Amino acid sequence: MPSDPEPWTGPRAPDRRPTRRLDVGGVPVGGGAPVSVQSMTTTVTADVDATLQQIAELTAAGCQIVRVAVPSADDAGALPRIAARSQIPVVADIHFQPKYVFAAIEAGCAAVRVNPGNIKRFDDRVGEIARAAADAQVPIRIGVNAGSLDSRLLAKHGGATPEALVESALWECSLFEEHGFGDIKISVKHHDPAVVVPAYELLSERCDYPLHLGVTEAGPPPQGTVKSAAAFGALLSRGIGDTIRVSLSAPPVEEVKVGIQILEAFALRERGLEIVSCPSCGRAQVDVHTLAQEVAAAFEGFPAALRVAVMGCVVNGPGEAREADIGVSCGNGKGQIFVKGEVVATVPESRIVEALIEKAMEIAEVSEDG
Repeated sequence: MPSDPEPWTGPRAPDRRPTRRLDVGGVPVGGGAPVSVQSMTTTVTADVDATLQQIAELTAAGCQIVRVAVPSADDAGALPRIAARSQIPVVADIHFQPKYVFAAIEAGCAAVRVNPGNIKRFDDRVGEIARAAADAQVPIRIGVNAGSLDSRLLAKHGGATPEALVESALWECSLFEEHGFGDIKISVKHHDPAVVVPAYELLSERCDYPLHLGVTEAGPPPQGTVKSAAAFGALLSRGIGDTIRVSLSAPPVEEVKVGIQILEAFALRERGLEIVSCPSCGRAQVDVHTLAQEVAAAFEGFPAALRVAVMGCVVNGPGEAREADIGVSCGNGKGQIFVKGEVVATVPESRIVEALIEKAMEIAEVSEDG
C-alpha cells in the first residue's frame, strides 16, 4: 500500500544553488543567504542631500543595497559623505574611468560595480583594482550588459547571445582570479528575458560566484514588471540568483516593491499583505476591481502579514476564502465575511472594507497575545 502523503504545510522555497558568500556592507550575498533586493538612485550623485533623501525612501520601502552612478569627478567626490550617511550599503556604479573605482573604494563604498566593456584600459588595471579591493575588503560586481559587449565577442557569437554574455563575464573574472581576488558577484543583463534566462542558467553551471539577477532596460510598468517577473521566476524557481534588481522606467521605490513581491511569490521572503481577488467575469455581483483596490489601500501598512480574499460571487468565494486568513464573498448588495473559511458576519456592501479591517485587527490582537 502506498504511504500517506505528507501533510500540506504551504509553499516551500526552491533549493538554492550553492555559491560563495560575500559581505556587502553587512548584507550577506550568496552562500545560502536570503535573496536581497537592490535598486539604484535616479538623482545626480553629486547632489548629496537629494541622493540621501532617495536612499532613505528606498530603505523605507525595503531596499537592502543601493547603487549610485559615478560618471564624473563631482560624483566621485560625493561618495564619502553618501557612504557614511546611508542607512544601507552603497555600491558605486563605474562605467568609464578606472580612477573612479579607486575613489569609490577609498570613499568607503560597500562594493563597486564595473562594466569592463565600457571602462577604458580595464584589463591592464585589474591588478591594481584587485589589490585595492582586497585591502579594503570590498567586493566587485562584474556587470556585463548586452549593449557594451566587446566587438570581438559580438563577431564570434553573432550577437549578444547568452554564450557571449557568459564568456565576457568569465573572462573578466579570470583577470581578477589571476591576482588571487575572488570576492566577485556577476550579472549578465539583456533586455530580453529569452536571453537573460539561458545566460544565467549557463553561468550558474560554469561558476560558483553569487549572481545578481536583472533584466536591463525592461521598460515601464507593466511591461518591465512582467519581463522581470518572467525572467526572475524562471531562475529563482531553479535556485538561481542571490540578489535582484528590477529595472523599471519608474520611481526606484516601485522597483523595490516589485522585487519584494517576486521574492514573496516564491516563498523566498516571508509574505506580507497578499490580496487574493477574482478576475473580472460575468458572475461577479460587485465591482471586484474597485473593491480590491479599496481593500488594498485600507490594508496598506497593516501590522500583520495577512492573505485577504476579495471574491465577487459565491462560486469561488467560500473556497478561496478558506485558503485566506480573512475574506469576503459578495452578492445581492451584501458581503459575507469569512475568517479561515468560516462565515463570521454578513454586512452591507458599503461596510465590507470596514468590516474586513475590524476582523483583521481582531486577528492581529489574538496573534500578539499568543
